[in-house]
Amino acid sequence: MSRIGKNPIPLPTGVTVEFDGNTSIVKGPKGEHRQHIPGGLAFEEKEGHFHVTCPEGSKDLRARHGLVRALIANQVVGVTEGFTKKLEIIGVGYRAEVKGKVLDLQLQFSHPVAYPIPEDVTITCPDNTHIHVSGVDKQRVGQVAAEIRSYRKPEPYKGKGIRYEGEEIVRKAGKAAGK
Repeated sequence: MSRIGKNPIPLPTGVTVEFDGNTSIVKGPKGEHRQHIPGGLAFEEKEGHFHVTCPEGSKDLRARHGLVRALIANQVVGVTEGFTKKLEIIGVGYRAEVKGKVLDLQLQFSHPVAYPIPEDVTITCPDNTHIHVSGVDKQRVGQVAAEIRSYRKPEPYKGKGIRYEGEEIVRKAGKAAGK
């Protein structure tokens, strides 16, 4: 039996969990989130908690038991609190700005980079050097943040580029001075 899978998922007030075939639908104050769930597992709600149970004997379902519990728990957290990834831009002349439904990035290319903001994600720029990506889907928020970071990854010599907030970049020594 999965250690993670047997833990109950606390359901805050105002959150409902429904199933439509192999899709779980979680509704809460921040919206609604749908997730494909492998079939064969049993679900029950009691005393303000949601339980995922696995039938004995099925090796394939036992392998997915913890995964399904984690996916539903992430849905519950997403519709109540939401997920946020914070990016910071380091470098002279590097800046970001939200213009309508487009994130405009100046990254010392010969042209500005225009990243279209997806419908299910919110991107804000509190100042020119910080980007906040937020939404109800943990995977989608992480994917959008990774796509933005991929335009100019931090380089190891001066550390210039787009990085996650708090990310440590391993710095290399530059070319040594002549003797």
